[in-house]
Amino acid sequence: MRILVTNDDGIHAPGLQVCADIARALSDDVWVVAPEMDNSGVSHSLSLNDPLRLRNVGEREFAVTGTPTDCVIMGARHILKDQPPALVISGVNRGSNLAEDVTYSGTVAAAMEGTVLGIPSFALSQGYGQGNRDHPKWDCGRKHAPDILRRILKEGIPKDVLININFPDCTPDEVQGLAVATQGKRDQETLRIDPRFDGRGNPYYWLAYKRTGIQSTRAGTDLVAVSEKKISITPLRLDLTDEPFMTKLAEVLG
Repeated sequence: MRILVTNDDGIHAPGLQVCADIARALSDDVWVVAPEMDNSGVSHSLSLNDPLRLRNVGEREFAVTGTPTDCVIMGARHILKDQPPALVISGVNRGSNLAEDVTYSGTVAAAMEGTVLGIPSFALSQGYGQGNRDHPKWDCGRKHAPDILRRILKEGIPKDVLININFPDCTPDEVQGLAVATQGKRDQETLRIDPRFDGRGNPYYWLAYKRTGIQSTRAGTDLVAVSEKKISITPLRLDLTDEPFMTKLAEVLG
């Protein structure tokens, strides 16, 4: 089985090596195509106004001056065009991709693009807590991911569905099980603007999140799962249509 590995944290991110290790536990035909630079938060964006440059950084390993979506397209339609990948694994992201994170995440978007191209795809993310941002517990995903992916692939993933998996901030032995969970919604999160001034007195701004209290208490969500040290597994659909309201709109608008 040929596997394409990518991420949004960039070609030098430690989580990319973890993802490659996970892929190699499933197959010996693993190819890495990742962004040259950190592309966190770029979502499903394409580089339409800039050329893509491709750099061979090692055996079956390439860096692309583009987004995670660009990398999947470059890998599947150019580098591996003669024998496209049978699986896309994106990650392992440094930090969770839970709740509304999935709409911003380049990690999830890479798996989404794989799904668009008709390739079974997973997005993998490793949570971290205060004080260990630079040293996430990578072994959690490294140990548990291969078996989870094997079991899901054996069952088969429906067309136009990708799988978003988040590993909790704990060691492999501390994991309290698996939770097939819905996408949550944070209850107490505010996006704020952090204004600052540079050395010449000119203003500039950082986007920042301020989280307070419990993020979600609704049972069955990805947020609750990882807070309970469970591995959350959430199937996501490409089709974003809200069918009940579509029916209502048809009635209202005739």
